[in-house]
Amino acid sequence: MNKTLVKGNWNEQKGKLKMQFAALTDDDLMYAEGKKDEMLGKLQIKLGKTKDELDKIIAEL
Repeated sequence: MNKTLVKGNWNEQKGKLKMQFAALTDDDLMYAEGKKDEMLGKLQIKLGKTKDELDKIIAEL
């Protein structure tokens, strides 16, 4: 996942992810500088996806 891409329009991407995966909450999608891996780890557990799958999903938003 491109850091600039996440930073630039993360609020828009969060909304799209929540529409695609209803189980996600704002807490799950809390993005803080330097905490991307922690956030992706939470999403991997909650959605049962690999890091590569999540990167692809986010890139396609």
